[in-house]
Formats: sequence, C-alpha cells, structure tokens
Amino acid sequence: MSERVSNFPSRVIIGMAVCAAMLPLLVFAAEPVAREEVGSRVSENIPSIPAKLTDQLNRYQNTRGASVAGWVGADCLIVGTRFAETNQAHRVCQPMGTREQLTFYNEPVGSLTPAPGGSARTGFVFSRDAGGDEFSQLYWFDMESRDTSLLTDGKRSQNSGPLFSANGTLLAYSSTSRTGKDYDIWVRDMQTGSAKALVAEGGAWVPQDFSPDGKRLLVMNYVSANESYPGEVDLESGKLTMFPVDGGKAAFGDFRFAGKDNAVFFASDEPFKGKPSEFKTLRFHDPVNGEFRQISGDIPWDVDAIEVADDGRHLAYVSNEDGIDKLRVLSLPDRQPVAVPDLPIGLIGGLSFSPDGKRLAMTLNTATSPSDAYVVGLADASLTRWTMSEVGGLDTSKFASPTLIRYPTFDKVKGKLRTIPAFYYRPVGASADSKLPVVINIHGGPEGQATPYFSSTTQYMVDQLGVAVIYPNVRGSSGYGKSYLQLDNAAKREDSVKDIGALLDWIAEQPGLDASRVAVFGGSYGGYMVLATMTNYPERIRAGIDIVGISHFGTFLNNTEEYRRDLRRAEYGDERDPKMQAVFARISPLNNAGKIRAPLFVAQGKNDPRVPWTEAEQIVKAVRGNDQPVWYLLFNDEGHGFRKKTNSDYFTAASMLFLEKYLLGDEQVGDQ
Repeated sequence: MSERVSNFPSRVIIGMAVCAAMLPLLVFAAEPVAREEVGSRVSENIPSIPAKLTDQLNRYQNTRGASVAGWVGADCLIVGTRFAETNQAHRVCQPMGTREQLTFYNEPVGSLTPAPGGSARTGFVFSRDAGGDEFSQLYWFDMESRDTSLLTDGKRSQNSGPLFSANGTLLAYSSTSRTGKDYDIWVRDMQTGSAKALVAEGGAWVPQDFSPDGKRLLVMNYVSANESYPGEVDLESGKLTMFPVDGGKAAFGDFRFAGKDNAVFFASDEPFKGKPSEFKTLRFHDPVNGEFRQISGDIPWDVDAIEVADDGRHLAYVSNEDGIDKLRVLSLPDRQPVAVPDLPIGLIGGLSFSPDGKRLAMTLNTATSPSDAYVVGLADASLTRWTMSEVGGLDTSKFASPTLIRYPTFDKVKGKLRTIPAFYYRPVGASADSKLPVVINIHGGPEGQATPYFSSTTQYMVDQLGVAVIYPNVRGSSGYGKSYLQLDNAAKREDSVKDIGALLDWIAEQPGLDASRVAVFGGSYGGYMVLATMTNYPERIRAGIDIVGISHFGTFLNNTEEYRRDLRRAEYGDERDPKMQAVFARISPLNNAGKIRAPLFVAQGKNDPRVPWTEAEQIVKAVRGNDQPVWYLLFNDEGHGFRKKTNSDYFTAASMLFLEKYLLGDEQVGDQ
C-alpha cells in the first residue's frame, strides 16, 4: 500500500477524456511545504522522528514471521521470512531447525512453490518484481546447483499462480504477456523449457489443479468476487470445456481433483438441490457415477482453502467462521472426519501435505503471535512447531487479544437493525470506564476482511499509546455471505461509509471510549474509507491516515493498470457510464475535500499499479487548500504497500508521531 511525491503533473489531470466531467474546478492554496528527500523517500511537512519514539518502536519493528510455502524433498519445508530488509526464501529441515536462507535479493520474493516430491529436479519457483510494480516474473531455484533461472518473458508482464503437475514436469501459471491486459494460462515444460499459452480467451484465467495423470488442467475464469466460471482443459488437444454453473452465476473458491477419474472437490455458493446458498461450501462431484454432495453444508461459513494429499488419502479444508479459521481433515475416499489437534484462535494458511501424505504443514497466526510453521501428524493428531519467530524481546503476555463485537447500523434485516462485526482491542488492564482514544482501522479490498491477525503496530498503539483499536468489517466485506458482500457495490458505495458513522455512534455510547478523540486509519480501499469518513463526519474525526487510498473513483479507474480495470469496474461501477460518473462526482473525496477539517497523513508508493500515486498527489493538494495540516510521504521504490523494512519502519514511526501529535496531543483542527 504505497507511493511517491513530486509536482502535480499535467497527466494527473488524469486521462481526462473520460473523467473531466466528474472533477470539480479545484483551486489549491499556495501553502509552504517543508520537503525532504532521503534516498528513495520523499516527505513533506513530516517532522524529524524523535529518538525516544525510535527507541520505543525498535522492538516492535523487529518482530518477524515465517510462512509455509510447502515441502521440498521428503522432509524439508520452504518458508518465507525476513532476516534483513526483505522477505526471502528459506529452508527448514527439522522442528525448530536452522532457517537456511536461499535467496538474497533487494526486492522481496513471493509465490514460493516447491516442486512435488516425485519430481526429477528438487527446487522451487518464486516470483519477484521491481520496486513494487507488481510486474512479477517467475524464476526456478534449483536446490542441487543453487542456480536461478528466469521462466517467464522478463518484460512488463504480470505472472502469477504457479502450479506444478504431480510429477513436476509441467508448470502452469497466469500471465498478461500476450496482451498486457488479459490473464492467459500458460504451461511450461520444465524439461524442455518450451512454453505456450494454453488458455487465451480474454479475461482473468487462473490454473487450479492438474489431474493425477497430468493430462488435464482445471481452470477458473475470474470475473469478480461474486462471479467465476470453472472449466477443464485437455492438455494434448488444448480443448477447453466449461462446467455448468447452477443458477447461471456463482462464486467459486479452490477446485481440486479428488485423486480418481474426473471427480473433483470444490468450494462454491451455487444453489444446492434448488436451495440458495449464501456461502461457498465444500462440495464433491463425480461425473462418472453422478454423485454430487455438499460436504460442509452444516457449516454456515465460507470454505477458504482446500488441499488434497498427493496420495489421494486425505483432504484438508479451512472454513472462515466469523473471521476465525477452523481446520478440518477428511479421509478419502470415504470422506470421514480425521482427528486434528486443537489450534489457537487465529488464521491458518499454506496448507501442504508432505510427499508421503502422513503430515500436514501450515502457517498459524494469532492476534498475539506472528506467523510460524507448524506440522500436524495425521496418525496421532499431534502438532509440532517448526519455527519460532522473534517478537523483538517483548513480553507477549502484555499483547492484547481482540473481542469480537457487533454494533447496529442504519438499515434493517428482517425487521431488525443490521449489525456490523468488528474486532475490538483494548490495552491489557485498562479499566472499563477509562476514556480511551480510538483508532478505527478499515481494511481494503473492498472485498477484504479484518481478522485477528498479528500486528506489531496494533500492539504498539494499544500498549504504548494507550488507545483502543477497532477493526470493522463494514458491508462489502467478504466472509459473511454473498448478500453482505454485494451491499456496497457501485451506487451503494457510501452505505459502507454509513457503517463507519454507526460505529462512531457506538463509540459515543461506550463509557470506556472517548468519542472526541477518534482517528481513522486504512490502506487502499481502506484509504478511500478514511477520506470518505473525514468528508462525511468531519466534526467527529480528530485525525486520518490514508495509505495508497483512492481519492476519486473516476481518476482511479482511468489510471489503474489495464489488467485490473475491468475487475475493478465489476465492483465500483463503470466510469464510462454517465450515471456512474454522476455517482463518482458526488461521493469521491477529492470533490468533497473542502469538508475535511482534521489533520491528514497520506502515504504512497510511486510504483503502485493498483492505486496510482496520482490519487495521493491530488488529495494532498486539495486538502492543503483547507489550510489543514497535511503530511505526505512517498517512496520511489515501493508500490501498493511498503515491503522494505527501512521504508516500513519509517512510515510506522511517522504514523505514530502523527497520532501522538493530533490524536493524543493538544493540537486541534487548524493547528499547523
């Protein structure tokens, strides 16, 4: 979630053939700006960071996590973790063993995908971009030679979702290399090095799973969070067969072969036997004998992940239950429950069965502990920790765990006020009637979801600043059913902002919270929500921090990278439609910037392909016209988020200083 600063270039006035009618005539005050350039960092009006604050933050900024990518060889795990400036690939070969660093780049690596256990070559695929531009290329790391080789075109294309066949000879992935806009599915022969576009139909296509014999590939055409279309490709003929979708339109999650014939496991919110489904449930279909079952129908929540062991004897899946992940394992082919250990309340990721099918590796993350690698023994339901990530020497007993709350909002469901779920953090030991300042942290997406994950910044705010932090899941958040997900689409965008207004009402009713000291904080779409909250409730917000946020939907859609534009139109509306132009003109924070009366901090990455840096530039200039304090931070070597430790640390320190000054301090609106 990041970007940069310079003079407001003429092209920011913004590909305006489409959007000129949506923009107001903006007149910016000539405000003195204290500008500093240090390396890749450009800051405006940000004071020097006090040494005391740097010292206080030091331990919190030296926490780290480890995320499971999968097994390499018979007994080792590949994990992603950071020991220096960026996240890199490491190998761990025993519980609590040494993390052997394998990649050493200035840029972080991602999409770590080990070759299957039966492969002729041992190694893994990883992705890497330049400065956060997200034009990621795929590379092969060979464990024997320790050499790295480029697998994709090396040009301005986005390559993602690498997936191996069972014997490791084929690699499927999504790429925009053909048109720069469409995600085609490519297949590379890892032995000969030849590659071809297997699915080039236009749109956003994603490989899902190779059949056990390597002759077929399950694929998905993703349209939006509410709409996807699954199919299968015959690799020899290239023939694409689309599967029927009950009801004509549905959302799908993972799609996996069941280990025999054409049978598949998948997650979908299609109607089942004529009954509508709000959630993506786990289902089984065998087209040979016609068997069709809904396996998780008794769990009224989304199934977010599915994994089938290579030997076809077990299936693991994760359900998202009110923002908390639950693991279940089934034996195959009888689909009977297998005992698993009790896991801490939090998030589960990186499911990966060992090559022999006897163990299941995963990443566990909780509100009070960062991500680490764990392995479940399927025979005895044992849980073994493989990594223990550092928490900066902090006393974890002082870390705050959130409470899941629900507060009423403005509209009704079945005659009763709709409630909005939120995770609510308070300092450990704070009395119930202590009047705590509040930071509302709003997630991005907008189809994202706030969950009880580990955040050292949240723990710092709660423990060191003494504030309450609330993470709301306003309408449009995922995880609460497809009806809830669609409540903010297109012209209904500001209804989600009203959910923040309802949260402000709830805060005012709580004896332990100070409604006169509330700040809003958010990134990407959450950055838009920060700005929209500040324009809709100016008298109730003390300060706002906008990270790579949208300031005008018309200019955003006109300038976001081409490969993203149609995907975002499906959510926000089409800026070419005069009716949506009128909506964007009415609701966009840039057009309402004159209403912002609280200090604002905007942070951006110059190479952001999602929310262009121009969105930050234009809102900074507009709000400065209000004679308001505006801090602006731009990183020339970042994109949609701050992935380099030095940059992330500086942003966090500046953010905490901003909150100390304008949320906790005596400086009020209008102070400069």
